[in-house]
Order: sequence, then structure tokens, then C-alpha cells
Amino acid sequence: MKPPVPIDFETLFNLSPNPYVLLAPDLALVYANEAYLRVTGRRREELIGRNMFEVFPADPATGSDRSVLQLQASFNRVLASGKPDVLALIHYPIPRTTTQGVIFEDRYWSATNIPLLDEQGRVVYILQHTVDITELHTLKQAFQEAESRQATELTAAQAEANVLHRAQVLQDTNQLLDAERRQLLRLFEQSPGFICFLSGPGHVFEIANSAFHQIVGHRELTGKPIREALPELADQGLFELLDQVYRSGEPYVGHDVLLRLQREPGGPQVKVYADFVCQPIVASDGKVSGIFVQGTDVTEQKQVEEELHRYRAQLEDLVLERTRELEQSEAALRHAQKLEAVGRLTGGIAHDFNNLLQVVGGNLQLLQRDSELSERSGQRVQAALRAVERGARLASQLLAFARRQPLEPVVLNLRNVLRDMDELLQRAMGEAVEIRQELADDLWNTFADPSQIENAILNLAINARDAMQNQGRLTISARNVTLSAQDVARQTEVEPGDYVMLAVADTGCGMTPAVQERVFEPFFTTKPGGQGTGLGLSMVYGFIKQTGGHIAVCSEPGKGTIFRLYLPRSHQEAAEPEPERLDPTLNGGSETILVVEDDDGVRRTAVELLSDLGYRVLEAADGEQGLEIIRRGVPVDLLFTDVVMPGTLHGVKLAEQAKAVQPGLKVLFTSGYARDAIIQGGRLTPGVSLLSKPYRREDLARKVRHALANRRQQQSVQPAQPAVSAAANGKRRLRILLVEDEELIRAALEEVLEGAGHEIIAVGSAEEAQTQLAARSFDLLFTDLNLPGSSGAGLVVEARAHQPELQVVIATGQAQEELPAQLRDLLSSVVFLPKPYDIADVERAVEEAAEAASAASLR
Repeated sequence: MKPPVPIDFETLFNLSPNPYVLLAPDLALVYANEAYLRVTGRRREELIGRNMFEVFPADPATGSDRSVLQLQASFNRVLASGKPDVLALIHYPIPRTTTQGVIFEDRYWSATNIPLLDEQGRVVYILQHTVDITELHTLKQAFQEAESRQATELTAAQAEANVLHRAQVLQDTNQLLDAERRQLLRLFEQSPGFICFLSGPGHVFEIANSAFHQIVGHRELTGKPIREALPELADQGLFELLDQVYRSGEPYVGHDVLLRLQREPGGPQVKVYADFVCQPIVASDGKVSGIFVQGTDVTEQKQVEEELHRYRAQLEDLVLERTRELEQSEAALRHAQKLEAVGRLTGGIAHDFNNLLQVVGGNLQLLQRDSELSERSGQRVQAALRAVERGARLASQLLAFARRQPLEPVVLNLRNVLRDMDELLQRAMGEAVEIRQELADDLWNTFADPSQIENAILNLAINARDAMQNQGRLTISARNVTLSAQDVARQTEVEPGDYVMLAVADTGCGMTPAVQERVFEPFFTTKPGGQGTGLGLSMVYGFIKQTGGHIAVCSEPGKGTIFRLYLPRSHQEAAEPEPERLDPTLNGGSETILVVEDDDGVRRTAVELLSDLGYRVLEAADGEQGLEIIRRGVPVDLLFTDVVMPGTLHGVKLAEQAKAVQPGLKVLFTSGYARDAIIQGGRLTPGVSLLSKPYRREDLARKVRHALANRRQQQSVQPAQPAVSAAANGKRRLRILLVEDEELIRAALEEVLEGAGHEIIAVGSAEEAQTQLAARSFDLLFTDLNLPGSSGAGLVVEARAHQPELQVVIATGQAQEELPAQLRDLLSSVVFLPKPYDIADVERAVEEAAEAASAASLR
């Protein structure tokens, strides 16, 4: 409760009835309270700032400075040890000024010198508490003198005459004893520890100080046996301990003794730890009369020690756990690095292998068209082509493990995929294998290549069938899971978040830990020779990793195996499958095609296949030669180029520079190992056409016709859709700042937006965009979120601050709830374009932003 009147410490100091004085380390008086001034008969201005022994010098009449030396020694002990020092009795006369001059009045004192320490433990002040015991000392001397006089009286008459005197002496003695008792009680009360005295074999309380009442609770103790006063101590061993000290006369010293005390009636028992001494008091007849108990409450210290012990134990457990996790993480990292190294090797092999297959397959297809080929030779060519197809599948599996296969993902739901695979799985497993499906009703969508999902499920199912020796139970389940940071702490290349978990479990022979360690390595198999290539699981592993997911295996010999595939959740609606449209026209055409390929055999084969299809074909051995042909002004309808080529001008750069010379030029890429040049995040860059090696004549014909048909369609539309087509259609022509660091994506977007009639300035970084924004005004900022250098989020915030009416389209693969915090205030005024997107998505996003811009201008 707040006091009605504020009281400071100086006020409390002066209100104390006990004399106090505060001294500096050089013994200069700093402050003295009112009680000290009264008992010494001095004024405060006479004392403050002066040395103690200057103010209170020794009595020159005695010729002795013994009192000064005693007090000086006490001060020295305090300054040296930093601990309190007590002078139980010191004779120190006090000088007083009278009409006759300065006289010294004999006084006797009990003094306690208490150090006040700073944070470094140094004495900064000494607080002296003095008690004037002159009267008590005088009474004691009078008593002693009375006894001495009594001893010298010899006659009975004198004894009778002194009866009245004896009564007076007795009264004086009682007064002296009472004063000593009060002094003793004061000392007990001021003791920092708890003290009590127990008399007799029943251990009856005679004295107990405030500290003792504080520890046991404020209850009536005086005159009560300890068993009655503190009954809760029964069965705690203390009563028996006191009995033993009383009987034996031997003291007992206890450390960290646990006592359970009930401080309030009906209240709970409280644990108290105490250090104490039980000292037997021996009477003049040699018998123990009672026990003196003195101790200290160490509960808080004990709790701190126990807490430190618990923390130490927890820390040791945590260190052990973190060490185990680190070892597991290091093992997982080593395994991932090994698979990554093998992946790079297999990807390179697949590239060269596909080039060889392309040469072989292309020439075989040309040979197959030779009318002079005999029937037997035709059969041999056909067998060789089947071998090429098997080799192509093998190379495709290697690329899958290397995470370099071009994926074509869509938003899908695994329930639909598994439903469509029912018949295929049943045929693959055979009638002796029971197939169960356990699919969650509320299964999330995921973003993946459906054909690769089907291949992965089929591979796992066939492996399970072989492990079960064609009989047993196959269980395919799918459910939603959320992996926390703790769940993925021991995994590499795994991000926390929402996943769709697909599990394929069998009742087969299981795997040993050694086999599990190598199960995803390419060409590793436990099947007999001729029954497996060892690429099935490695292909599944590469596909899942390339999709941004995770795969785990749990197996035990004799108890079956479970493969769990974690596919990232998609918040978009599942796409409806489109029926496959095949172009029946495979005869080719008469357009001009430029073939750029560094491998001589592959280039010659491609030139012959395209020439056989009726096209006019130009060829170049590298990017520089191909660009030189374009720059000479030779009209080219289609650039057919390898992605990976030696020199500084690879396929992507060649396409970009060639289109700058001939804007209407269409491009068809080909590769046996596309790396990351045209594959972003495991999927083809929007607007890019790719023909994977090795390819058949039919595949080449279809892809070329598709690319050229798109070119003709664009040319036929362009005359009716000039640069102001947006305005002609009643739509606003926008000035758009396009920010995209990927060259191919930027070029494709620029072409789409210009085709829609908008004015485009395209840059590759936020820094370039800021320069453009400072130089001119725009209607729309179209930016990727992830940019080199400054982020797209920062660019949007800065652009809006500079031009509040600027409309914004943000292309991102993140969900809105995962966006940077700085964009969350702009959610309602920004158009988000989820990746991957197609041309229609881009046009819709820009139209939405244009409508917002028109509405803003009307306001």
C-alpha cells in the first residue's frame, strides 16, 4: 500500500531512536542522525567533514589513548576485510564545552561498525551504530563494589544493620540483570541469523528472535515444548536430533538440512533449507540444561544451486542431442553431396549419349525411308531403332536422376492421378497382389509433372511387387502434412512447409540399413542380373528433388518397406487435363531453317531429316557462325539450335541476339542435357519450345510445324493489330516498365506485351528500373519478385512511394501469405501473377491492372 505521505531515507534515518553516524574511508564524518547528536551533545555542523578522532580526541587527563587505538583498530579491520566489526564495551570519554571550558565526561559504549560496499566490493562508507551503556556499566560496577563491601563486614550487628542496605543492593542487582537481559535480547533481535534457546529435556522455548519467527511462521512459541509448538516437524528427525544433543552433550552442525514447515494454520507445508548449530548449554553441576540453536536460512541459495544443476544437466543433454543431430546432418549432407556428384556425372554422360543416339537414330530413320532397302534389312533397321528408343529411355532416366529433365508441371490432385492409374497398376502388379488405396478426402493440390508422377508411382509399385515375389499387399496412401523447422532440421535440401505426402508400402522382404544407404544411387540394384537397371529409384529421387520435394525410405528386413514422397502444396485450382492433339501432317514444308549444332554427326543428321521433310536448310557449327548468317540478312523462318555449345555464344544467347536482328524469327531448342539455361526451377521457361534428344523424325516434324504455324499465325494477325491495337480495341495503351532478370522470359514477356499494343521498356534488375522510374513516368510496373541485387519487393515499395498511382503486377511463385512483410500493406492494390504462367495469364493480369488504372484516372 502506498504511504499517505512520502518519506525519504534521510527522514527515516533521523527518526531512528538509535544513534548512527556515517563515515568515509578516511574516517571523515559524512552524516549523523538526531539520536547521535543528542547522545554526544554536538551539533551537526560541528561534525560533518571532520575526522572522527579530531572531533572526539582522547582525554588528555588520563594520559592514555587506549580507547582511540581500540576504535581505530576496529575501523582498520572493517576497511581490510569488508566485514562488520563489533566493540562490545569501549571506554571513550566525550568532550563537552562548559563555562569552565572543555571537560571530558566518562562514557561507556557498545559500537558496531558496518561496511557499505560498491559493485566491486570496495568499502565506500562505514555505518557506525553506537549504544550508550554507561548506566549499565555503572550498575555492574556498583554491584561488584557492594559484594566487596559485604565481604568485609564481620559482626552480626553490622550484618543486621545492613539489611536495608542488602535490600537496596538486591534491587540494584535485579535492575542490572534486567538491563543485561534487555541488552541481550536486543543483540538477539539484531542478529542476521535465527536464534532460539530450548531448555530442559522437553526442549521448551525460552527465547526466539524475529528471524526464527520468520522462518517457522509467526506463532506463539515461548513456554511451549518444541513438539507442541512445531508439530509438523514430527517424523523429520529434528526432535530425535535434539534429544541426542541433550543426552550426549555433543554439539551438532547441520548443512543444507531440509525442513518442512507449516507457516500458517491449515496452510501447505513449505520446504526450507537451513545451516544451523545445536550447542548444548552445560550448568555448573556439569549437566546439560538446554540447547542454544543458531543458524541461517539457505533456501534461496539451495534453490539457485538446484536450478543451476538442472540447467547444467539440461545443457549436457542438449549438447549430446545437438551432437547427434550434427552427426546425422553431416551424414545426410555427405550422402546428398555424393548423389549430387553422381548426378553431375550422369547428366554429362546423358548429354553425350543422347548426341550419339541422335546420330544413330536419325540415320536409321533416313535409311528406313530408302525404297531400295530389302525386307530383311528393313527388319534390322527397325530392331536398331527399338534399341535407340531403349537407349533414349535410359538417357532420360539418367537425366531424371541428375534433376535435368525438362518438366511440364501442372496443378493436380493425387486422388485424380491414382484414380486414373487403377487399371494400369492392377495389370502391373498381377492378381496375387492386393492393392489398397487410403487417400484423404481433403487432399491438397500439388504442382508437378503428371507423367513423371505416374512413372514414379509405377516404379515404386514394380519394385514392391518384386520385393514381395509377386504376392502380398501394396498400400498407396496420401495425406496432408506440415513439416516444421524441427522436422527438417536433420535433412538437407528440405524446407519446412505444407506438403502432400504420398506413401507406397509393401509387405515384402525389406532392406538392410546398408542397402537403404545406397538405394537411390544409379545402377545400384539388389535384383538378379538382367532383372533391373538400377535406375528406377534414382529416377524417382531426381524427379522429387527437381519438383522441390523430399523422399524418405523406411524399411526393416522381413517387415516390408515404405517410400514416402513429399510434394509441395499448391494453393491454385487443379488444371483440367487437355486431350492430346496430334498434328497428322508430318510431311514438313518449304520454309528456311537454320540448324546450329556443334556435334558434326548430330548436325548432319538433323540437316538430312529436315531436308527430307522438304525444308530449305542452312547449317552452322557454333553460335558465332549461326549469328553471322543471320546478320548477313539471309531470311530465316526458324532457328533450330542446340542449347549447350562451346564458346561464349550458347543457344540461349544466340536466340536472343538473332531475334534482335530478325524480330519475327521463331526458335526451337534441342538438347540432351539442358542444364539450367532454359529450365527454371525444374520446369521449362514460359514461351520456350524444346525438342529433347534423341528425337524421332515424327517428333522433329511435329515440333517444327508447330513453331512455324505459330509464326504464320502471328504474321497474319499483325497487320490487323498494329502497335496501337490496345487503343483500337477500346483498351488503354499502357506505358509498362518490365523488370525480369532472365533474358528468355524477359524477351517472351516483351513480345507478348508489345503484341498487345503496349509501350514497353524492359530491364534486368531493380537498379536499372529505379533509374528508369526517376527519368520518366509509367502506367504499370511489371516485375519479378526475385531479382539480383535489390529485391522486387523493395522496388515496388519505392516505386509506389515515388508514384502512388502506379499500377503494379508482381510475378512470383510464393503464396501471398509468404510474401515479404513490406508488401502486405499493398496486397489490395497489387495484381499478383502466380508462377508458372502462360500468355493468357499475363494478358489477364495486365488487363486487371489497366482497369484499375482507368478507374483511378476517373476518380
